[in-house]
This record gives sequence, C-alpha cells and structure tokens, in this order.
Amino acid sequence: MAIPPYASRSEIAFHWGQRIFVGLVLLFLVAPILAIMPLSFNSDSFFSYPMPGYSLKWYDDFFTSDRWMSALRLSFLLASLTTVLATALGTCAALGLSRSNLPYRASIMAILISPMIVPVIISALGMFFFYSKIGLTGTIPGLVLAHTALATPFVVITVTATLSSFDRTLMRAGESLGANPATVFFKVVMPLILPGMISGALFAFVTSFDEVIAVIFIAGPEQRTLPRQMFSGIREQISPTITAAASILIVFSTLLLITVELLRRRSERLRGIKS
Repeated sequence: MAIPPYASRSEIAFHWGQRIFVGLVLLFLVAPILAIMPLSFNSDSFFSYPMPGYSLKWYDDFFTSDRWMSALRLSFLLASLTTVLATALGTCAALGLSRSNLPYRASIMAILISPMIVPVIISALGMFFFYSKIGLTGTIPGLVLAHTALATPFVVITVTATLSSFDRTLMRAGESLGANPATVFFKVVMPLILPGMISGALFAFVTSFDEVIAVIFIAGPEQRTLPRQMFSGIREQISPTITAAASILIVFSTLLLITVELLRRRSERLRGIKS
C-alpha cells in the first residue's frame, strides 16, 4: 500500500519500519533454505562453507539411485491417492457445513480440523495402535488412510472459505428447473468452487508428500517415502544427496504454493472481489 501524500513523518517512519521488520522476519525464516540449496551443488562430500567447487553429482546420485527413486515413487503414489480421497471427503464435509441449519455445526467443524491442532505424533501413535488391531500397519491402504486423515482438514477449510460467498439461490434455481442434486453440483456448484477444491487438493498433496512421522509409525521396513528416506539418511549416513533431495522438495513446494496463490486470485475474480 502506497504512503498517502499527507502522511506525517511518524507515519512514514512506521510504514518503512513495518516493512523492514517483516523483511527481516522473512529472511530469518528462509535463511535455512538459502543455506541448504547451495550445498546441493557442492563438489565436496562434506557440508562446508566456503565450497571448494560446484558439481551436479549429488543430483545425479539422486536420480540414478534405486533407493531414492523408489522412495520418490512411493511418495507420489501415496500423495496422489491421498489427494483424491481427501478432496472428495473434504468437499462433501464443506458442503454439509455450509448449511446454516446444520445442528452442532461448530462441534463438527472442530472435530474435522482437529488433526491440524493435535500434534502429529499423538495422531500417529493412535493410528498405529488402531491399525495394528485391524491389520493395516505396513500396508499402502493404511498409509493412504492415515495421510487422508491428516490432509482432509486443509480441504475442508479451503472449500468452506470458498462456499462462504457462494449464492445458494443458484442451487435452488437449478433444482427448480428439474435438475437432480448430482447435476446441480457438477453443473452449478462445482465450477464456482473449483478453485477452492484445487487449492485444497494441492495442500492435501503437499501434506501427504511431506509427512514423515505417521510413516515412521505405520509403514513397514521397506516402505520408505522420500521424507522418511531423508530422515533415515541423516541418522544412518549423512550424504550431500540429502541436500539435493531437500532442494528438489523446496522447488516443488514453492511451485505448488505459487499455483495456490494464482488459484486464490482467480477465485476472488470469479466472486467479484478486487484485490
């Protein structure tokens, strides 16, 4: 926001001081990322500054190693399945919560988003004891269900926010013209809330792709996702290949966040909101 021409000196100082403070906080948060990414191009086998030279051998080791590639494939598989389930369940929940006459709406919402509030290690421990009784530990369905439970709240929140400005008279108009509920949803509701659904799906994908605690508790010894492989690599044998994997995850997550921001702006334009 631009400084008004009639602003006093104290207001100008506060304006620039606020921006400098926010900039320093942002620098503090991204400093670890700025330190890790250059190390992925280090020609030495140790994490050291200054770097003796530059090399792409750690990226070559990442993309040619069966261990890293199998972990990457498993992460993509779990994240894709989790995204489909979490988006479907979260959208259905958000549609139900958008009804003003829903009883105990606040309590239901609190229960649905509780996985975001409860520490992940507590959720993972509870899932482990429950899955061990029904035989889902060490299985792909068990991992997908665990990730879905952790990712669904993000879909619920994003779709609920999109539905907050949704005009429900459009649904009644579609029903008055003879359309069944499924047709009304796919032809009227879904095109308008699609940006929120896609944003929630992207958040669900990132949540599943980056999850490591639940995987440690529930996955079998040979089921290593990319975050778990990185965690094991740090404990067992520190290799600069971990920095290459971390850099790839950082770039991938940044692209997803940019996509979410573009979808948010598109959703605001569809709702007639000017930034």
